[in-house]
Amino acid sequence: MLLQELTGFLESLAPLSLQEDYDNAGLITGHPGQEVSKAIISLDCTEAVIEEAVSEGAEMVIAHHPVVFRGLKKLTESTYVERTVLSAIRNNIAIYAIHTNLDHVPGGVNAKICEKLGLRETRILSPKTGMLKKLVTFCPHAQAEALRAGLFEAGAGHIGNYDQCSYNLEGYGTFRAGPGTQPFAGGQGRQHREPETRIETIYPVFLENKLLAALFRLHPYEEPAYDIYPLANTWGQAGAGMIGTLPEEVPLRHFLEEVKGKMRTGCIRYTRPVKETVQRIAVCGGAGGFLLRDAVRVEADVFITADYKYHEFFDADGKIVIADIGHYESEQFTGELLRENISKQFPNFAALLTKVNTNPVNYL
Repeated sequence: MLLQELTGFLESLAPLSLQEDYDNAGLITGHPGQEVSKAIISLDCTEAVIEEAVSEGAEMVIAHHPVVFRGLKKLTESTYVERTVLSAIRNNIAIYAIHTNLDHVPGGVNAKICEKLGLRETRILSPKTGMLKKLVTFCPHAQAEALRAGLFEAGAGHIGNYDQCSYNLEGYGTFRAGPGTQPFAGGQGRQHREPETRIETIYPVFLENKLLAALFRLHPYEEPAYDIYPLANTWGQAGAGMIGTLPEEVPLRHFLEEVKGKMRTGCIRYTRPVKETVQRIAVCGGAGGFLLRDAVRVEADVFITADYKYHEFFDADGKIVIADIGHYESEQFTGELLRENISKQFPNFAALLTKVNTNPVNYL
């Protein structure tokens, strides 16, 4: 299939607009129109992973971490980033990164950690704001039902576990058609009064183009009237980290030993116990220290993440147990997550997990 078909699917799972400002998710090398039949899936894209792709006959590497975070000013093979990019280009290997956007969706990186740890009743730990807008439009009564259905089909109207949400108010609109128009009702040069339904519904910002396309396609007027309002609401369907609960309270030491085994980590660095048993667990794959206050706010017993510095452990302050399991270890099952989704959508596409261990950290 074409590369753009696969990347389009990945971006439906984790829209690029959900990535952090510093990130560089998306297509890094390759052309959207090139043919792909096999991909290597890896946490990192390194020279060894590109070599593996070549040997396996794969035309693509899908990595969680972007190999290029900042702009490259030269390509002289003086760094591992330059060598990796040049090797990909020489061998016509597309590189695609799906990073913080995959961190920020309910079925993403943190959901996979929760699954591995057996957590239940999971939800986003720190929901995003500024991600929702409201569309208001006005449609003749007879066509309102079809227009609403089209807007819902385009992705509007989701509030929590409810969908097809809208508010509707009946009234009338006025308009006067000018020269060269073909009005749906009334005639040129005279004011027309039309019974209309005011339709209000919300949507995530990354669906705006799709939503407006549906509006223009389905609305009977030549010039549909509509308003778009930015909303300050938090959106529970996107954000950082997750919180969940164990089936029952367990001793802290027992839980940490379970984490060490399930997350295949060489060691866990953790702060002093706050209480003997734990049940409410917060997680964040990768460097999640910025979410500590959120973990404390939701009264988590343990916060599992990575990349904590010495002095930052003091911030637990007797309120929570910080458990640093390692960056690679916390995100290592991301490849498994991606392969599951790709194989379900494209059964005939070869999605292979890398055999290369890209973890730069070793343990004695």
